Amino acid sequence: MDIRDAVEADWPAIIAIYNSTIACRTVTADLEPVTLESRRLWLQSHTPDKRPLWVMECQGEVVGWLGFQSFYSGRQAYDKTAELSIYVAPAHRRQGIGQKLLQIAIAHSPALGIKNLVGFIFVTNQPSLKLFEQFGFEQWGYLPGVAEFETTPCDLVIMGRKLG
Repeated sequence: MDIRDAVEADWPAIIAIYNSTIACRTVTADLEPVTLESRRLWLQSHTPDKRPLWVMECQGEVVGWLGFQSFYSGRQAYDKTAELSIYVAPAHRRQGIGQKLLQIAIAHSPALGIKNLVGFIFVTNQPSLKLFEQFGFEQWGYLPGVAEFETTPCDLVIMGRKLG
């Protein structure tokens, strides 16, 4: 398995993997599938030298991805903090892909000028919470009932890790 910077040809796979998580209501706050066109600016906002978007590829297939997003984009005092998003294709979950992506993100963050990493994870997403805890992230915030799926409120946990 190889991890590399995403290219435009990877975008449909990135969107498909993302959309595969919507129905479970534990991973993302989107309620309907997104389109490539609706995410084009987000995809283009990633840069290999500051806020990369990486894909993990196995035998020519994108099986997972990790994106760095600026925390409170546009506010320079937050430039040393990045939010991570990790998504894995359904057929490849629970195979260590998320672990590998997170491990490499932590290792490469100092070279990207990042001192703090955060992840926004629904309390119902226990696998992701455990993954981040495994890599030394701690609960930095808790937003009760901030999301609502149909009529069910959902709490959001902000996980964070200082890198140095």
